[in-house]
Amino acid sequence: MGRDKATLPFDGATMVERVVAAVSQRCSPVFVIAAPGQPLPDLDAEILRDEVRGVGPLVATGRGLRAVAEAGVDRAFVCAVDMPYLSTDLIDTLAASAERVPADIVLPWDGRDHYLAGIYRSTLADQIAALVHDGRRSMRALAESVDTQRIVMEPQRALTNVNTAADLA
Repeated sequence: MGRDKATLPFDGATMVERVVAAVSQRCSPVFVIAAPGQPLPDLDAEILRDEVRGVGPLVATGRGLRAVAEAGVDRAFVCAVDMPYLSTDLIDTLAASAERVPADIVLPWDGRDHYLAGIYRSTLADQIAALVHDGRRSMRALAESVDTQRIVMEPQRALTNVNTAADLA
């Protein structure tokens, strides 16, 4: 995008405001992991800062899951900030599946894995720390190292990531 996606204006709000609004309808507490010094609008969420800029989503996911565990919550919906069409229906579908299966991660699959739109056990923070310590920093590495259930879904707008200016059109 050539700029911070969190504060990118989208349909009368910023992307982070839209995502927090959707997640807040189903999840509490809500944590937003941000880069050091990254400006954010006022959000109805707890802001946690990465210690180092640009280390990727696995480290941020570990930080968020640790906070979720400390809040006494067993599972968390983990998503990217660039999902402005995120819906409570998607969260509900994944949460219902997570209740039925004993998996560590429940991901939507529509021909590809959506690592940043899934339900994760908060106990995975230690597994993430071990992966990062071993130099493995991809969300795929985490999903491949634990019990991951994929829920087959039709492609849907709620899973859309905005990665280019064209995606905004």
